[in-house]
Amino acid sequence: MPHVNVKHFPAELTEAQTERLSTALTAVIMEAFGCQEKAVSIALEPVGPEVWTERVYGPEITDRAELLIRKPGY
Repeated sequence: MPHVNVKHFPAELTEAQTERLSTALTAVIMEAFGCQEKAVSIALEPVGPEVWTERVYGPEITDRAELLIRKPGY
């Protein structure tokens, strides 16, 4: 705990970009939750734009709006 799953349109991240993202997210999560680095897990999950609404927007944004700490502007 905690686990973060970043769903995104398919994108080619370099190893350096992935490492920077992991480092930044891990640092913020550790600070916010007061946990150790070894407790943090992060997943990157590409989701195609053709299925975004049915797989992400509907079930995770619209249907679980009360859990969002930031809402999208679309």
